[in-house]
Amino acid sequence: MSELGMLKDLLFGIEVEWKQLGEVSTFLNGRAYKKPELLAEGKYPVLRVGNFFTNNSWYFSDLELNEDKYCDYGDLLYAWSASFGPRIWEGEKVIYHYHIWKVIPDDSLVIKKFLYYLLDWDAKSLKEESSTGSTMLHISKGSIEKRLVPIPCPDNPKKSLEIQAEIVRILDTFTELTTELTTELNARKKQYNYYRDQLLSFEEGEVEWKTLGGLTTDKFWIMPATPKFDENEDVPYITSKNIRGGDIFFDKVKFISRDDFNNLSRNRPILAGDFLISMIGTIGEIARVKKTDLDFYGQNMYLIRLDESLLHSGYFLHFFDSPKMKSHFNAVKNNSGQGYLKANNIDGISVPVPSLSEQKRIAAILDKFDALTNSITEGLPREIELRQKQYEYYRDLLLSFPKPDTEAAD
Repeated sequence: MSELGMLKDLLFGIEVEWKQLGEVSTFLNGRAYKKPELLAEGKYPVLRVGNFFTNNSWYFSDLELNEDKYCDYGDLLYAWSASFGPRIWEGEKVIYHYHIWKVIPDDSLVIKKFLYYLLDWDAKSLKEESSTGSTMLHISKGSIEKRLVPIPCPDNPKKSLEIQAEIVRILDTFTELTTELTTELNARKKQYNYYRDQLLSFEEGEVEWKTLGGLTTDKFWIMPATPKFDENEDVPYITSKNIRGGDIFFDKVKFISRDDFNNLSRNRPILAGDFLISMIGTIGEIARVKKTDLDFYGQNMYLIRLDESLLHSGYFLHFFDSPKMKSHFNAVKNNSGQGYLKANNIDGISVPVPSLSEQKRIAAILDKFDALTNSITEGLPREIELRQKQYEYYRDLLLSFPKPDTEAAD
């Protein structure tokens, strides 16, 4: 039987009751800390919202608190400010901060992991409904307790929990596959970084080093007077924010007229094969202009046109886009305002220049790693994207029960 057929059998004809979250679970507030109470070292780590993403910036506490102020491995948590939504905690015993709730399900009505999937599914619409235009989105405990969630077969608790468990099993299958692929991707990225460092490192005297300025046929700032913008025009006007990872991204741009574009680019045109380097704000990002890129113009970029009889473009892109170069730019940038680079910060870069055949060999190896680890049209990122879409499809299919005509008011 197909997966869809099994799902239809699982959900066919079942009755669903929509209950408020406060009826099927308890939301416990974390502890609010004053700054002097947050220690650099102590008995208990203090879990803040930012620690869901990093293990490098922890505070600690020696306070002995009521048991409901701690969370342990496997607890269901909900970040209600800034980074929004539920998480299953997979760390050691910690004190959870005020911007986090611990969610205790009534296990006679709802399985914890089923509740997690319901909360995760509801988070997007909750963000949209609660957004006020401020950068710090949050929701009150009273409001979330009134959110409605579907409970299948409410008059048959045993069957209800069995259905919930099967839904969890199916969704776990998709999330585990995505997790495996993400783990593989992270391993391949480490491998790519290792080989890039090895291939671009040379012993003293092994190759000749030249300044980048001596390896170009042309170079200039792209910093024209700001033209008149009009959303009805068709030529994108990009800035340094649109340059990253070797590509130009034409998202969130302003537009200029074709006449303005022709006037701006008449004397210093941007050609396919040119490299653009961001010089202000997001400094040191690089993109290579492709033949398929739209006609465009912009500002706050430095253009270099390589002498490809000396420097292979693919080799140069891997060299320039490496973590070592990012560290170099952070060290030499001017830190006033947004931070910026000067032309000599680029022209004066020392580049190792092996033979062209060796440059092409190195570029070919790194291109394969790059496609596997970074490409959104092939490799692992593409596979992860497809698995995520598959998960979202089945999640919506499994959790999109018909809603009642009226929902509880906030």
